Amino acid sequence: MVVKESRSAVHILAKEDDSMQGYAKDFRERSPSRRFSQFCIGALLALFWLTSTAFAGDQQPATSDVPYSGDFLKRSTLTGDWGGLRNQLAAKGVTFDVNLTQVGQGVVSGGRDSHWEYGGRGDLILKMDTGKMGLWPGGFLTAEMEGSWGHGVNSFTGAISAKNTSQLFPIVGEDRFAIPALNFAQFLSHYFGLYAGKLDVMSGDDNEFAHGAYGKGDTQFMNVSLNINTLLLMTCPYTPLGAGVVILPTKDPKAAVINLMVLSAVGSANTAGFDELNGNKLTFGGEARMRTDFFGHTGHQLLGLIYSNKEYTSLDQRLTVDIDTQQLQKVKGTWAAYYNFDQYVYEPKKGSGQGVGIFGRFGASDGKPNPMHYFMSLGVGGKGFAASRPNDSFGIGYYYMWIRNPTFTGPLVTRVFLKDENGGEAYYNFALTPWAMLTPDIQVVRGAQRHTVALIPANRKDIETAVVMGFRLQLLF
Repeated sequence: MVVKESRSAVHILAKEDDSMQGYAKDFRERSPSRRFSQFCIGALLALFWLTSTAFAGDQQPATSDVPYSGDFLKRSTLTGDWGGLRNQLAAKGVTFDVNLTQVGQGVVSGGRDSHWEYGGRGDLILKMDTGKMGLWPGGFLTAEMEGSWGHGVNSFTGAISAKNTSQLFPIVGEDRFAIPALNFAQFLSHYFGLYAGKLDVMSGDDNEFAHGAYGKGDTQFMNVSLNINTLLLMTCPYTPLGAGVVILPTKDPKAAVINLMVLSAVGSANTAGFDELNGNKLTFGGEARMRTDFFGHTGHQLLGLIYSNKEYTSLDQRLTVDIDTQQLQKVKGTWAAYYNFDQYVYEPKKGSGQGVGIFGRFGASDGKPNPMHYFMSLGVGGKGFAASRPNDSFGIGYYYMWIRNPTFTGPLVTRVFLKDENGGEAYYNFALTPWAMLTPDIQVVRGAQRHTVALIPANRKDIETAVVMGFRLQLLF
């Protein structure tokens, strides 16, 4: 699973091929303590002070390089160019991107319980380009502050797949503010770069119509299974420590990207991860993404493979065998292979990111210990398909999980806990302005959990197909 930062660097290279050779990388690190968080915040403030001081005497950027300027209802962000300072810093390689995503969502039929919830998540992302800063070419530093509040309906549907991906971060079920990303990456040539740090795995498995900016459910689909291939999450925690190599095989940095990496197979938002590094708890992965031009329209093909040597709890437990040790059976290692594609079928201007297309994901794993043996998702999406609504977008998707049906064998009976899961989602992003998106969303899911858990079988209740409706509001500051 390749991290999103390689894609960001490819975009930078494509835009400024003559002036720099770089690889932009998001590295998400959870602070292990309040002291560490304060240190990171202080470091970011110091960097901001140094860069703003260094650029204070420079001239304003050219009109063609002022992405944050414009009328209130037409500019790209709500707060604009900060009196010219924001554009000036961007021209010198320092950008601040701030966004806020709020979701109100409810289970209106079926599921475990009819319930409405509200929650939100905010991001502040700082990116620094050493080439533009006049230091050295090809270096990129990225830091992120992330916080969430409220709750989602993920636990009320009886499904494995989260219906509100945004509410999973930084920590599931907790109101938390953290610094999940802090990394540095360096390109050594136009074709080769290195990175290291605590990495954001949600930004891997990129797809034009079913992933969004960071794969966190804030711009396209809300369901996690339509943002990423969920069988990969077994081997990768949200922010593992890791390092890797990025290869650009062609002169055009957007044509193809190859990523090879090694990650820690353990990690959490509450730790920096260094104390958990272990040679027996590693994940190895490789991913390649290539642009295609089928039917004369833009498309992409992606293929990846991932393996972990960590010891996992077995899906199948037999108390008659292990009752003496009172230990659950273990399985060493797990693997997964995955593929995805996106393809425009209507594209008014090639490479513009406007039009309508199709997408698909497929994956297979060992099925033990990974409960998801196979995975598939398919759908259609688009943006700017109507001239009068250039910033609107939509998506309709379906996913299916083949579950390996974990079993628990006791003295009298063998219990099967999960069944196959499938679901669909449809959304429409109304661009109130370029910096405000209002999204009605509906999901219908037949979850893997078909019965409530109860000690007495007579107390178990059937969990019916869940219908989830909601709204999302994203603001770009």
